[in-house]
Amino acid sequence: MLEPFSMHQPRSAGEASAMLSHFGEDATVYAGGTELLVVMKERLAHFPHLIDIKRIPGLADITYDPERRELIIGSTARHRDLERSPLVRQWLPALAALEASVANVRVRAAGTIGGNLCFAEPHSDPATLLTALDARLTLTSASGTREIAMASFITGLMETNRRHDEILTSLAVPESGPRTGVAYERFKLHERPTAAVAALVTIESGTITDARIVAGSVGARPQRLPDAEAMLRGQSANESSAWLAADLIRMEVETTSDAFESEAYKRQLARTVGYRAIVAAIRQATGADGSRHAA
Repeated sequence: MLEPFSMHQPRSAGEASAMLSHFGEDATVYAGGTELLVVMKERLAHFPHLIDIKRIPGLADITYDPERRELIIGSTARHRDLERSPLVRQWLPALAALEASVANVRVRAAGTIGGNLCFAEPHSDPATLLTALDARLTLTSASGTREIAMASFITGLMETNRRHDEILTSLAVPESGPRTGVAYERFKLHERPTAAVAALVTIESGTITDARIVAGSVGARPQRLPDAEAMLRGQSANESSAWLAADLIRMEVETTSDAFESEAYKRQLARTVGYRAIVAAIRQATGADGSRHAA
């Protein structure tokens, strides 16, 4: 059972920030509530004041900036909104596909992208892919606005670089370039992935010229894998190269053990889903899957 709390509904990000400053540690941001309310029901945390940001105009918008070639996603856009958005399906189909498989229908209908990222649960699907996509987050407070890379936002287990009085208002995701494939693969037994890898691969004349590999769910936060990325650059775009990179993923990834999976098991899973993600990205980049990124 939930302990009593007060719900506040600011009309701007500045007003929400002022409320957070006023109530201090007794307050937290409320968006979809799918993670927060569970924590409060289990009495793992209690906040006498919830700052509901869903009524702030514009925070649920999804738009495309043709000049910057970026998809702009408001922080209170729900997973279901992203799954069904024509803009997301057109410009970032990998994100739309990922959002269609987040948790369950109930969570997707209520949970928001901003809430998911700010909760920083290690098994977040969006955080891993958005790190690989080089997304940037906009944080707003009463004193101003700042931008931070997704790769720097999550700092540890349920820890972020967001200051207490800041509101995550939007994220900007750049469109991937020509001849670049984007893929996300995961392994899960329940609603949350046990291991996940996002891969971006750029190919010129059959050779991999650039790669971004990010592993998630096996450690405290999403992690870039520079050794695997460096190995892929200059290699032929084929399954043999993917296996070589996958072997490096197993060695390079930092894992944590828990009551369900050992570190060795997580490393093996990361290798397997890493191989699948790299192959899928190669296929997309070369047009083998009929994608628009074909040369």
